[in-house]
Amino acid sequence: QVQLVESGGGLVQAGGSLRLSCAASGSILSINRMGWYRQAPGKQRELVAAITSGGSTNYAESVKGRFTISRNNAKNAKNTVYLQMSSLKPEDTAVYYCNAEGMVVAGFRGYWGQGTQVTVSS
Repeated sequence: QVQLVESGGGLVQAGGSLRLSCAASGSILSINRMGWYRQAPGKQRELVAAITSGGSTNYAESVKGRFTISRNNAKNAKNTVYLQMSSLKPEDTAVYYCNAEGMVVAGFRGYWGQGTQVTVSS
């Protein structure tokens, strides 16, 4: 079993900042990539940002320059990623989901967190 535990969502005014955290635990042998997706009401889930085990990152165009994804490189916390969100806009309001892709005994798998609500008021 692999678990992703997210934290850090909440309500913030436009222009404010929030930091999301996601910690992966369980029987995962190695993680290739971790990322954040979001889903607003009535819309499809979309990639916000992702980071590979090698440190490469990619971002949705709508968040470039405002959001930063990073990993905790401490030996005992390498399966933790953060999403620093700044200059938040009302259109950033969504449920944010953590995603991890990696190897388990059964092969290559992807996992999702339970989601955390981010609400940006105007």
